[in-house]
Amino acid sequence: MRIGIDYSLQYGYYVVMYIDIVPNRNSPPCLLLRESYRMESKVYKRTLLNISHWPPSLIESFRTLLQGGIAVSSLEDCFAIVRSRAHGHVAAVLGTLRRLQVEPLLASRPCRQRDLVAAMIAARILQPSSKLALSRELGEWSASTTLGERLGVESASEEELYAALDWLGERQASIEDQLAKKHLSNGVLVLYDITSTYFEGRTCPLARYGHSRDGKKDKLQIVFGLLCTGEGIPVAVEVFEGNTKDSMTVANQIQKLRQRFSLERVVFVGDRGMLTEARLREDVRPVEGLDWITALTAPQVRKLAEDQAFQPSLFDEQDLAEIQSPDYPGERLVVCYNPFLEGKRAQTRRELLNAAEKELAKIAAATQRAKRPLRGQDRIGVRVGKVLGRFKMEKHFEYAITENSFTYKRNEERIQEEARLDGIYILRTSVAKERLASEKVVESYKRLSTVERAFRSLKSVDLKVRPIHHRLVGRVRAHVFLCMLAYYVEWHMRKALAPILFDDDDPETAKTLRKSVVSPAQRSPRAQQKARRKITEEGMPVQSFQSVLKTLAGIVSNRLQAKDPSIPAFEKITQPNPLQQRALDLLRVPL
Repeated sequence: MRIGIDYSLQYGYYVVMYIDIVPNRNSPPCLLLRESYRMESKVYKRTLLNISHWPPSLIESFRTLLQGGIAVSSLEDCFAIVRSRAHGHVAAVLGTLRRLQVEPLLASRPCRQRDLVAAMIAARILQPSSKLALSRELGEWSASTTLGERLGVESASEEELYAALDWLGERQASIEDQLAKKHLSNGVLVLYDITSTYFEGRTCPLARYGHSRDGKKDKLQIVFGLLCTGEGIPVAVEVFEGNTKDSMTVANQIQKLRQRFSLERVVFVGDRGMLTEARLREDVRPVEGLDWITALTAPQVRKLAEDQAFQPSLFDEQDLAEIQSPDYPGERLVVCYNPFLEGKRAQTRRELLNAAEKELAKIAAATQRAKRPLRGQDRIGVRVGKVLGRFKMEKHFEYAITENSFTYKRNEERIQEEARLDGIYILRTSVAKERLASEKVVESYKRLSTVERAFRSLKSVDLKVRPIHHRLVGRVRAHVFLCMLAYYVEWHMRKALAPILFDDDDPETAKTLRKSVVSPAQRSPRAQQKARRKITEEGMPVQSFQSVLKTLAGIVSNRLQAKDPSIPAFEKITQPNPLQQRALDLLRVPL
């Protein structure tokens, strides 16, 4: 027999809370507070607590509340909310993590270390922090979310989290192998790019001075390379010393793809600084079954133009053409012309020329001033070299330096010569035309932008891999790998949540709107409407990924305690609003 029902729509089905009266032979009946719901063809139920010993007046008040009535003051006096913790965003991240079966990737059987690593992955998405801050956040008394409670790691200490990070680092190769088996297959497109991030401290052997992509020239740094599928799903990451050149990381990745991942045929996509002529000759071409796609450098493009391998006028009526050159035997060269890129390059050159000219004018004026004029060919030359080096405009100026003067002018002929090739870039590939048409070659190379998007998320937008404070080599590698796993979860969350994010949730339509694969990417009409109106088709506000997490955090787990100490406390989760419910439905996760 049931007394009282409270309906709340969750995950696409109804959850029913009721008071169940269970006969107990010759003893008084047992009164249980229960929840039940139907999923597909099965009915599930669970008991929240036994209320047989409650006073009849309290049971009657509670029954009224469950039926949708107004709770009487006596019921309010009988219960108190003793604890509230944000829960919705935790449920979203952990639910996605489990739906992707990340935990079995970490370890085939449940263990303490696996739970701690799962907590660190989830926390990296929810709120990146140090291990000390995370141990406080997981703690029973200091937690503001249900993360520690849901994973059973409320007692985790800072030392235990570091030990779990070391445990993860030891399993990195095995986990990457499983991810590769899940997402890569023979003949698949593999994207590879590297970035750097700055380092706090000076004791880690990996930390070196190098080309800083973060603009932190005074900081030591590390370099790490990311292997992704053609869609941008991260599969593997490797950390290198901070002064490692891009091209010197290629051999490790090829060995990883062929030997560890056992891929006999791969199309490897890397940028022009990665797949240099030396790397192609020594590391790529000797590997049977390994095809590649990359781009020519500006000097190589200029040489082809000088050799009349192609004419810029070729693109008066088209923006893509395939050519051959004896300088690149056995390769396909795809020449592309992008008017948008042409305008961008021209504007950049114009701004750099103006900025450099402004600084050079200051040097010229310094040599002519009345008081303490700049003198000495060496001193003048040093200042000129710094300016031209900073703006990379030395080839576009002609100048003369004497002991007491400095003159300069623009090299208009050289500037015009470079401007003729604005908007033109050339891709080179070993893939046969029967396997990959010219348009597909361009599309494949452009997919490197998905790796750049991953780096933005890893470094600054969401996961904040930087700055790195670890000192041990193994922990630095494990920290970067942990962030990669967090991005793996986030990538799938973003894809599922695309209808309520500013992201384009109709990419196929967007592709059909492009005049050519060379032209800039277009957003679908649906995405443009979302960006313009800031409202989804369902009338809900469009949000960023972080805003969705904050909105879900509004779903709170409350702990209710009766004033009567003999009545056990129980948890009650607040009912999601329509936007929160929509996010949970898209993610296909329960609370």
